[in-house]
Amino acid sequence: MRIVIFCHPSFPGSQSMPRYARWLASGMQARGHEVDSWQPKPFFYTLPVPEALKKWMGYIDQYIVFPIQVRQRIKGLPKQTLFVFADQALGPWVPLVADRPHVIHCHDFLAQRSALGEIPENQTGWTGKLYQAYIRRGYRKGRNFISVSNKTQAELHQFLKAAPAFSAVIYNGVNPNYTSGQAAESRSVLSARFGIDLSSGYLVHVGGNQWYKNRKGVLEIYDAWRKAYSPSIPLLMIGEEPTPELSELAQTSAFRNDIHFLTGVDDQHVIHAYRGARVFLFPSLAEGFGWPIAEAMACGCRVLTTSEAPMTEVAGTAATLLRRRPLDELDSQLWADEGAVRIQHILNETAEKRREWIDRGLTNIRRFTIENATDQLEETYQKILGTYRFAGQTHTLV
Repeated sequence: MRIVIFCHPSFPGSQSMPRYARWLASGMQARGHEVDSWQPKPFFYTLPVPEALKKWMGYIDQYIVFPIQVRQRIKGLPKQTLFVFADQALGPWVPLVADRPHVIHCHDFLAQRSALGEIPENQTGWTGKLYQAYIRRGYRKGRNFISVSNKTQAELHQFLKAAPAFSAVIYNGVNPNYTSGQAAESRSVLSARFGIDLSSGYLVHVGGNQWYKNRKGVLEIYDAWRKAYSPSIPLLMIGEEPTPELSELAQTSAFRNDIHFLTGVDDQHVIHAYRGARVFLFPSLAEGFGWPIAEAMACGCRVLTTSEAPMTEVAGTAATLLRRRPLDELDSQLWADEGAVRIQHILNETAEKRREWIDRGLTNIRRFTIENATDQLEETYQKILGTYRFAGQTHTLV
C-alpha cells in the first residue's frame, strides 16, 4: 500500500498524538508499505508576535498554508493512495481527500463534548466552541473510521450525521517493554534515582494535568486514606509539573512530606514505578482508552480505577473500581473516603489473593499487544482500500 499519514504539527508542543502517528508509520513501514507523513510546518508561528497571538499564527500555518500545500502534493499521488488521519481532531483537513481512499483514527471526543456543554468539569469558551464545530464539520465529511474503544466509537456515531460507510474498534497496543519484575528491585532503583525511601512501597499515579486525569481526586483519596488508616506510605505523582491548584492542595495536606511530584521521568523509570507500587491510582473522569491501566497491569501492578467506560473496557475484571468523582463537594469527600477504603482493602489482601489479581491483569492485557494492533490496522487499511473501485490502469476513482 501507498499510505499518507496526516499528523498534528509539532510546534504546539503536543506529544501523545505525534508519538501515535510515528507508531503508525513505523508499523506500516515494517510491513513493507510505502509511508509518508504530512504535517504543517511552522512559518507564521515563528514570527515575532505577542504570545497571545502565537496560537492564531499556528492556525494560519495549519488551516490556510497547509491545505494549499496538500492540494498541490496530492496531484502527483496515485489514486490508490490511502490517506490516514492520525486523529479526528485533524478534521478540517478531511475534505481535502474526502473523495479519495481515507480513514480517520478516533481517540476521544472529550473536547467535542465539552464544547457542547456536556462535561461540567471542563467549560469551553466561545472561541473553543467555534473551533470544535470547525473540527466536527471536517470529520463528518469522512467515510471510514477506526476508534480506540467501544466508548469512543459510540460517541463518534453520536456526532456523525449519518452512519459511516465503515467503522471499527481497534485497541491500542502496550509497549512490550512494559513487563512485570521484582518490586524490591524497582523500589531500590527509584529510591536511588529520586532520593526517596521507597523500600516499603508506595502508591502511584501516572498522568498529566488535563482535567479528566483527575489528579486532584488522587490527592483527595490519598489524604482520606492517610487520615483513616495512618500508614506512612508515600504517593508518587508522575507526570507534568503540578498546577498551582495541585501544589496548594498538596502543601495544605498534613501528609505533604510524603507527596512527591516527579517530572521528566523516562519510560524505564515509569516501568519501575509500576512494578514497585502497592497500588496504581487511576480515578480518571474520562478517557479515550486509558493506556496507563494496561501499562500498570503489564508490569504486575494492582489497579484502582473508575467504574465507567472506557476504563472498565480496558481493565476488564482485573481492577478494583470506584465510582466517578462527583461534582458536589460534600459528595466528593464521601467519594474520597470510599477510595480510601478500597486502597486499604487492596493493601490487606493476602499474598495469594494479590497474586490472583495480578495474574488476572497479565491475562487481560494480552488483548493489547502492539503486534495485534498493527496486524489489525494493516488488515483494516487494506479492507478500506478494497472498497474503492479504480478504472483500469488510469487509477481514477469511479
